[in-house]
Amino acid sequence: MGKITIAIDGYSSTGKSTIAKELASALNYLYVDTGAMYRAITLFALENKCIDNENIDHNKLVELLPKAKLKFQLNKELGYSEMFLNGKNVEQEIRSMRVSKQVSKISVIPEVRAKLVSMQRKMGTKKGIVMDGRDIGTVVFPDAEFKIFMTASPDIRASRRYKELISKGEKVTYEEVLKNVRERDYIDSNRAASPLLKAEDAIVFDNSDMGLMEQFERIHYYALQVIEKQKKNA
Repeated sequence: MGKITIAIDGYSSTGKSTIAKELASALNYLYVDTGAMYRAITLFALENKCIDNENIDHNKLVELLPKAKLKFQLNKELGYSEMFLNGKNVEQEIRSMRVSKQVSKISVIPEVRAKLVSMQRKMGTKKGIVMDGRDIGTVVFPDAEFKIFMTASPDIRASRRYKELISKGEKVTYEEVLKNVRERDYIDSNRAASPLLKAEDAIVFDNSDMGLMEQFERIHYYALQVIEKQKKNA
């Protein structure tokens, strides 16, 4: 009783997943990282040679798509779920620059979006869920009781992403990461299918100059208010 759906949208490298994980943990809600789902399909496309440099074999990927089995599996030691593709843990692989360079191009494919949006909606039928992505508040759960849209300057986001990749041992330059951030922003915002948009009723959080703790505390406070209101109306 009183459980709600929380939709967190926004640009890449704004800390959506980190905040969503913390929020789900604090509320004892299910957390779903939809970005991991699109990244897993991108990895699937790469492994099946559906991507050749900048060219994507749309027809081949759509034909193979039913063979891509995605599953979130709880890692009890870490306290959150990790992405499995066809029975294999791909959590580390899908965060690589190799996947990041292609994921926005794969996510514009209507058949990919249809498959994953259907899965995402099934996950949220019982509410009590925190889901982050690009179109959660506008397409997946337009009736979500609490919507957040996260943003930050491209330079700040590229710096965060660069540090993360370097810490994982990837050999990348800041300029390469910044270019990728800007390209993903453009593709995500201008795609025909479910473009990145702020829902009209979403609260905007610009975290260019905001630490994760301050951000979490504010979002958690708002979420508790919405949940309390939901309980009263139940």
